Amino acid sequence: MENGRLQGKVALITGGAGGQGRVEAELFAREGGAVLVTDIDAAGGEAVCAAVRAAGGRAQFQRHDVCDPAGWQACVAAAQAAFGGLDVLINNAGTISRHGIATIPLDSWNRTLEVNLTGVMLGMQICAPAMRARGGGSIVNVSSIAGMGAHYDAAYCASKWAVRGLTKTAAIEFVDWGIRVNSIHPGQIVETSFFRDGAPGHAESARRAIPMQRQGTPLECAYLALFLASDEASFITGAEIAIDGGFTAGAAIWMRSRMRDELAAAERAGAAAG
Repeated sequence: MENGRLQGKVALITGGAGGQGRVEAELFAREGGAVLVTDIDAAGGEAVCAAVRAAGGRAQFQRHDVCDPAGWQACVAAAQAAFGGLDVLINNAGTISRHGIATIPLDSWNRTLEVNLTGVMLGMQICAPAMRARGGGSIVNVSSIAGMGAHYDAAYCASKWAVRGLTKTAAIEFVDWGIRVNSIHPGQIVETSFFRDGAPGHAESARRAIPMQRQGTPLECAYLALFLASDEASFITGAEIAIDGGFTAGAAIWMRSRMRDELAAAERAGAAAG
């Protein structure tokens, strides 16, 4: 695209082989950006890049474990070699443990924090100097609504709260480098394994608690990431943006009002029957 919103920019997207990462890669390329897609899933990542290139975009895959500092260095080098530099980092890769505090094995706790938190820190630490060399850029850390409230997954919740705080620290630390750092907090998003592979009833009960009464989509998340990555968000840094259909704004009060109406209707029906 000659006038895309990311024209002339180079983006590194972790976890790009599927879900939100895949859609972000496709959208960013359509908006004129060159995309380095990284993931531990080489086959999936290569397929995403092939699809982007077939549509006329620029994309390259790099196999990448976000917990490995050397892997991050290799990714930056690949972006510079293929596209000339790095302007945007989307820290999208993540994992989930599905254990509460009382039951979580220590290895599961450590692995979840290593991927979800240490991986984000390493990405910012190693990519920021390359972005500074280009005059600045944008980092988008994908957290979760689990980083804004309680969640039935101790390690996942802890890691996403930590990403929220780390993002604000990075926003101040990198402001003089011209690098903006923001976090996005998706709620229930369709086509993601986090909800698809949950316990029976998990996805439907979560949907019913959303005031907008529907799930979000990976494309909606990608458009939010695109906005923050683009120059349109040039005065936004250190922000945390929920994309959750109103859940964190007031799901409890919304559900209480619905319960109130249902109870009132039941009382009226009982009175009429009596």
